[in-house]
Amino acid sequence: MKTKIIYPIVFLLISSLSFSQGFKEKKEKVKALKVAYITEQLDLTTEEAQKFWPIYNAFDDKQSELRHEKMRAILDRFEPGNVEKLSEKDASTLLTQMESVEESLFALRKKFIKDLQGVISAKKIIKLKKAEEDFNRTLLRQIKERRKG
Repeated sequence: MKTKIIYPIVFLLISSLSFSQGFKEKKEKVKALKVAYITEQLDLTTEEAQKFWPIYNAFDDKQSELRHEKMRAILDRFEPGNVEKLSEKDASTLLTQMESVEESLFALRKKFIKDLQGVISAKKIIKLKKAEEDFNRTLLRQIKERRKG
């Protein structure tokens, strides 16, 4: 009787671990591709790259953390489809939290740009923004194509 319960639980744990491992590997692969793409687009010198990447990685990690915080705040409040059940007070509180996260993201981006100005030219900072957008657009297009095919 106990084995009938244990086997499915063990199977689910193993499957979820292998799925998350696959996800982590894909995430790392995408990050490596992004690094290569940005490096190529910005044409960073060795000296610039040594100073640029620690700043960029710290910014990217903090930005990701803030975005996940925003999603947690939303998801913790209600289940999908239950927006109508939110009271006006809860919805107002949620909006305030979302605005706070957006303000933090904006302040983070301003600091990031200021930090980069001592490392790379203004032109390369603009190229960085374009490279990030181009990379993300290409990645999304590839994901859509794979889902269709």
